[in-house]
Amino acid sequence: MTDTTSRPITLELIDVTVHFGGLLALNEVSFRVYENEIVGLIGPNGAGKTTAFNVACGFQKPTSGSVHFPASGHGALRPSQLAKAGVARTLQGVGLFPQLSVLENVMAGAQSRFGDGLLTSFLGLPNGLRTEKALRQEALGGLERLGVAKFAAAMPGGIPYGIAKKVSLARALMAHPTLLMLDEPASGLDENELEEFAHLITELRASMSVLLVEHNMDFVMPLVHQLIVLNFGQVIATGAPADISNDPDVLAAYLGVEE
Repeated sequence: MTDTTSRPITLELIDVTVHFGGLLALNEVSFRVYENEIVGLIGPNGAGKTTAFNVACGFQKPTSGSVHFPASGHGALRPSQLAKAGVARTLQGVGLFPQLSVLENVMAGAQSRFGDGLLTSFLGLPNGLRTEKALRQEALGGLERLGVAKFAAAMPGGIPYGIAKKVSLARALMAHPTLLMLDEPASGLDENELEEFAHLITELRASMSVLLVEHNMDFVMPLVHQLIVLNFGQVIATGAPADISNDPDVLAAYLGVEE
């Protein structure tokens, strides 16, 4: 297992509990994501993965417990505060703006860095031209890195789903995050695209932490440093993939295998 004791903590959930009426969605869930670490949040359907993810992103307020981003000095964040705090999130779908081109969608990811200046650049006002030129070059570089620069002028409705997923990731990276949160990044991708995504996420670790929710175990297991396994709203195991894959509680809960 990776030694995490001397590295800063990027994200921490402490005893987070979430009630939806009479339903207990999360029960005292605690986990940490360390700097430059790739962490997978897994579990069977209904285990609470998405709820935990939404709590971390500020989309869901916990009934009790707390969320912290110690490395950046922030406590719980609202969704509108994520980008400025160095947190970027992709959606399970692609969430692209249909009225903007692929390139403009990626440029929009820099909103937290430029504020009103980004809107000014899109409106074509004189004091925004310099910003627009710099953003276009950076956005094109991001698309090239993901191998989809040839789609820069296309509209989101006219590109394949796998390409749209890469565009969504390129847009998230324009915020220059220190923590990247990926919701089902492997969904809808073919085998070649999965391999490309895994390679890219591994590269990203050099400059940020990554937390991903994912069902595709073949994708997750060789990629992450730490797995957090949820079942019925509780953490039932935390550790390195090799340890988790042999954990009897995980086999019973996630894979349906009993001793």
